[in-house]
Amino acid sequence: MLILAKATLAMMVAFIISVVFGFIIIPLLKKMKVKQTVSVFLERKHHDKDGTPTMGGLIFIIPTIISTIILILMNKLEYTSNLFIIMFVFVAYALLGFIDDYLIIKRHNNIGLTEKQKLFGQILIAVVFFLIFMKSGRSTVLDIHTLGIRIDLGWGYGLLILFLLVASSNAVNITDGLDGLAGGLSTIAFLAFGIISFGSFWIAGSEDIGVFCFILVGALLGFLVYNTHPAKVFMGDTGSLSLGATMATIAIITSHELTLIVIAGVFIIETLSCIIQMIAGRFFGKKVFLMAPLHHHLEKLGWAETDIVKMFWVVGMILGLAAVTFGVWL
Repeated sequence: MLILAKATLAMMVAFIISVVFGFIIIPLLKKMKVKQTVSVFLERKHHDKDGTPTMGGLIFIIPTIISTIILILMNKLEYTSNLFIIMFVFVAYALLGFIDDYLIIKRHNNIGLTEKQKLFGQILIAVVFFLIFMKSGRSTVLDIHTLGIRIDLGWGYGLLILFLLVASSNAVNITDGLDGLAGGLSTIAFLAFGIISFGSFWIAGSEDIGVFCFILVGALLGFLVYNTHPAKVFMGDTGSLSLGATMATIAIITSHELTLIVIAGVFIIETLSCIIQMIAGRFFGKKVFLMAPLHHHLEKLGWAETDIVKMFWVVGMILGLAAVTFGVWL
């Protein structure tokens, strides 16, 4: 019961700090004219969103950091090498996203870092992650604990880490297109990973990783107070890149790489819709979807934004429950 009390405390502290921080920072973002520029392809549907403050990821990133430090100082959370790796990726990808958002705002369009610049940053962070990961005494074995499968990938494990971090961060970034969509799905995902971490008893500091997940859940719930429809702020790349990469990091640290596919199922489907659209257009000169990613296709079909978000949340919850069953119980 003690670990549940810790998780509850962590979530409550982060939620309160996040709500208060959001209340303070949103007027500041408006005053500084840190505004979102809506794509010309979405102006008819999303014209009312033009000018909404972005960089809202700070509303859950900073409270998560503050809450983690508070709990460490209160001796409610143990500072381990695994927690350091997670915090490093969380902050590093947030900084990368912050730079991208800053350039978009400065140029008054949707062009921030180039794809090559962003990819270089993502790869650099992934390489540092791998070096710290190996130095902390972890092996290069892909351990699917539930199925009893162990495969030593050697340096190939570094490539797996690179792929998971880049793919996951971009997947959340792609999904962040409707009010509350990426934030709600991420809340569900980290809730699932928190429970899974508590069950990953063979990993050093597994309970502390789980508590961190609940800290982030609390902070995200605080962010959703301002991000659900009609959104008063968007998370921007500052939030989406950080969430996706952290999600992948926790999956790697807890040896639940395969479970990540289930938990991030909606994010993966959204990404696949973009890949399918790109391949169909480039090689066949046709469009499979009215617009990619999938949530915009559904909008073009006449679905209400809130209905799309609710449906995706439900699917995400079902996948999260399935992942907990697969990752902990079976």
